Amino acid sequence: MCKRDFSLAQRVIACFILFLAVGSAIPIALAKQALPTVINQVSPSAKHANLDRTIAQLLAHYHYRQVKLDDTLSGQVLDTYLSALDPARSYFLAKDIATFEKYRYTLDDYLRAGNLQPAYDIFNIYQRRLAEQTNRILKQLEQPFVFTTKESLELDRKEAPWATSVAQLNALWRKRLKHEMLNLILAGKDQDAARDTLQQRYEGLEKRATQTTSDDVFQLYMNALAQSFDPHTAYFSPRATENFNIQMRLSLEGIGSVLRMEDERVTIVELVPGGPADLSKQLRPKDKIVGVAQGNDEPMIDIIGWRLDDVVDLIRGPQGTVVRLEVVTAKAGADGPSKTVKLVRDTIKLEKQAARSEIKTIPVSGGNVKVGVIVIPTFYSDFAAAQQGEKIIAALPGMSANCLRSCAITSIVW
Repeated sequence: MCKRDFSLAQRVIACFILFLAVGSAIPIALAKQALPTVINQVSPSAKHANLDRTIAQLLAHYHYRQVKLDDTLSGQVLDTYLSALDPARSYFLAKDIATFEKYRYTLDDYLRAGNLQPAYDIFNIYQRRLAEQTNRILKQLEQPFVFTTKESLELDRKEAPWATSVAQLNALWRKRLKHEMLNLILAGKDQDAARDTLQQRYEGLEKRATQTTSDDVFQLYMNALAQSFDPHTAYFSPRATENFNIQMRLSLEGIGSVLRMEDERVTIVELVPGGPADLSKQLRPKDKIVGVAQGNDEPMIDIIGWRLDDVVDLIRGPQGTVVRLEVVTAKAGADGPSKTVKLVRDTIKLEKQAARSEIKTIPVSGGNVKVGVIVIPTFYSDFAAAQQGEKIIAALPGMSANCLRSCAITSIVW
């Protein structure tokens, strides 16, 4: 079976977490446009440099593996970073990789000095290659697909050689697009609809690339550093830390809605039962959120085209505070009139991921036995709470941690 390649930024790693309290989001620093395609070039900030030195020192002195920050680790950081950026080896050219080799035995020195420029230089070249290739992909989608040619596509390209020319990349992407087109057709779309889907997919990729921030690059590079010490070590930015803690606590303070991006608009996918959005009776799945305002009087901010995580940051907030949403309902249609929905934020319990328990009576020869069944959809823990094991056991109906025997329960199934 062929495996899909995922970027390092998408992996959830929680065995060892490097928490650093750095307050609010770090501002993006943009360099002047110097690339042929209109994209952002990102640069590290002074705060990133300070954090880099701190993280490198913490890992070098306190990581359980006691790995030295030396030339060997430098090469591992470079390889991990390149794999994170281009896991399928479908954007960088071989000449780019040859250029990056000058950093193979020097990244450790840069890290100790708090110099992140090599990481950002590599990323900016990646951004350029991605933009160039996306433009070529969109042009390829204008051409007819030929499905009668006998050819194959290597899906797992983690060890594939880097393309030596743009022509090789185009040949790879022509087959990859054909593969994606066939998958969409097999899923029930006709060719025109499949082509439209692919066009939207890669236009969205191009759009998201322009929204990459300096924080994004810093987290990606620090993850490459952390994973070079151990595959289960990761750096979490303030935003990633907040999201991780939400997953661990199974609770957050907000309006209780599941959101995703559709056609540059934030769309409601699901309402959490009992949350402010659900109780308001003014919001429904497929409604579009086009504006967000704080409190009763702050101006409405147009959020069309924003990154989803930035919109989520606007909507979340302390329990008891007011947020106003400008919403275009699904019933009104994409070009319909909007309405303003005022909500008071509250603590939302993510019950679907919480452990569930029940006592089942199982017939056996000679009578019945009681079995406590605990279903754990995901691993979580409220780091601010204690005695989590007792809480789960106590969740069994009519049961406490001290009454396993008195309740005549013979076993517990996890």
